[in-house]
Amino acid sequence: MLRPALALAREVAAPLLVLRLAVGVVTAVVPVGVAWLMKVVLDRLVGGGELALPVAGLALGGVAAAALPQLVQYLDAELGRAFTLATRRRLYAAVGRLRGLARHEDPEFQTRLSLATEVGPAGPAEVLTSSIGVLQGAAMAAGFLSALAVVNPWMLLVVLAAAAPTLHVELALSRHRAAMITRLGHAARREHFYAQLISSVEAAKEMRLYGLDGLFAARMATELRRVDAGYRAADRRELRAQALLGGLGAVVAGGGLAWAVAAAGRGELSVGDVSVFVAAVAGVQGGLSVAISGWAQAHHALLLFGHYQHIVRAEPDLPVRGPGRPVPDLRTGIEFRDVWFRYADDLPWTLRGASFTLGAGAATALVGANGAGKSTVVKLLCRFYDPTAGRILWDGTDLRELDLDALRRRIGAVFQDFMHYELSAAENIAVGDVAALEDRERVAQAAAWAGVAPVVEALPRAYDTMLTRVYMSADVGDDPVTGVVLSGGQWQRLALARAVFRRDAAVVVLDEPSSGLDAAAEHELHERLRELRAGRTSLLISHRLSTVRDADLVVVLADGVVAESGTHAELMALDGRYATLFRLQASGYA
Repeated sequence: MLRPALALAREVAAPLLVLRLAVGVVTAVVPVGVAWLMKVVLDRLVGGGELALPVAGLALGGVAAAALPQLVQYLDAELGRAFTLATRRRLYAAVGRLRGLARHEDPEFQTRLSLATEVGPAGPAEVLTSSIGVLQGAAMAAGFLSALAVVNPWMLLVVLAAAAPTLHVELALSRHRAAMITRLGHAARREHFYAQLISSVEAAKEMRLYGLDGLFAARMATELRRVDAGYRAADRRELRAQALLGGLGAVVAGGGLAWAVAAAGRGELSVGDVSVFVAAVAGVQGGLSVAISGWAQAHHALLLFGHYQHIVRAEPDLPVRGPGRPVPDLRTGIEFRDVWFRYADDLPWTLRGASFTLGAGAATALVGANGAGKSTVVKLLCRFYDPTAGRILWDGTDLRELDLDALRRRIGAVFQDFMHYELSAAENIAVGDVAALEDRERVAQAAAWAGVAPVVEALPRAYDTMLTRVYMSADVGDDPVTGVVLSGGQWQRLALARAVFRRDAAVVVLDEPSSGLDAAAEHELHERLRELRAGRTSLLISHRLSTVRDADLVVVLADGVVAESGTHAELMALDGRYATLFRLQASGYA
């Protein structure tokens, strides 16, 4: 793990790292120089001699000793900022390379991703600054060891022997704390989820109505107590260990001081010798403590950095066979041929040999009960997953053979769980085609088509209005007047505008596109959708069967298989599942 951190350091902040190393060396040397200068001053005070130069050196050393820690703190902060920016960008890029959804729906991977996001970016900086601390402490200890060897070589051996258990204990504590953080990762994520609910606008309504504050507060407290118990046990373990190590250090220092005083009384040591001996014992212990502590911190950071490396090095969750073939205009259609799919080997089949075709330029409706496999069809069509068995063919070519980016550029979609981006109104539409993010004319056209233009134009800053009351952009500040939260139906129209903003889409997927609209708005929307579908291949998913009756083909899914298919008239004549559901819904309007 140290090699990736060093490689990243050379790439991100090499000059800054060299400067930090130099400052660390100076910081280690200054206390040793001050100790020797103090010996000279004391000896000359007793025996006589010129004091101006050593006193000036002491003063300069005092200034350096006061200023250097501040400089070290600043340089460490700069390194931290540089590494955080670089590692977060790499983390974003690594997750972006996961072209499917399988990893995002894996709880273990989510825990690692959460840890990588929270502690991983600071890992390389902490590893390097802690490693520099090791070198700095070792250099200071070496300097004082030389002084100690001059005064009492046997004391040098005693101090080094006392350092061995300290190193062992510190590394053991580091391993235990890193393992504890990993073990408590799930509980920490759950606690964070419950804590976030108190600031969630979406959750506030139900929490108030159903009185959920007490329930979620209790669950948050339970998870937090679990996390706190783990940290408390670790803290107590460290407290006991540090107390024992501190006692050992005090015994060594006290014994050394007693010997030095006795030797001075016998005339074997001068006052200056006693001064430098005391400083040397404390300096060696302090230097070794800094080195060992830095080693433990670097070790701890490397263990946690492993989560970041796991994410960055994760293999793609969706096999991509080279650059892939170009995606031609759709002429025949998209065929699902005997498609089987399940999300994991130990989970039941979601699709069990489903076969149907989305005709080119035709509107296909997909209906069925919850859990029938409709959303899975959309995920497979967008190639967020590949079929477990069977094939999905674009004019006879397996989707897996096509260029993935090119395939997705040919698909526009309004998902049932569409995103509410806390961005401006214009950006909420334009993210449908990032290449045209600044094309305000197209944004306005898409908004007008979706029937949301009057709403957007009436906002405080029109298309530049931030659609959030929480996360404001830097150019508008935190003035709440500039942030607006739309209604559910308005957000849905904005999502539709986002979908139509992608002009090159050959296939349009509409998953419950009118679920948040009133009757008049729904009627208007479906008239517009007929215009949108004209000449395009479209897949419409809806529980409202009245909205799919004009589709060219209606496919009825049940338990992962195609139970029926045909036009509305054909299915009504068949008098099967579709007809039963349609009459059941229609009876509610009679």
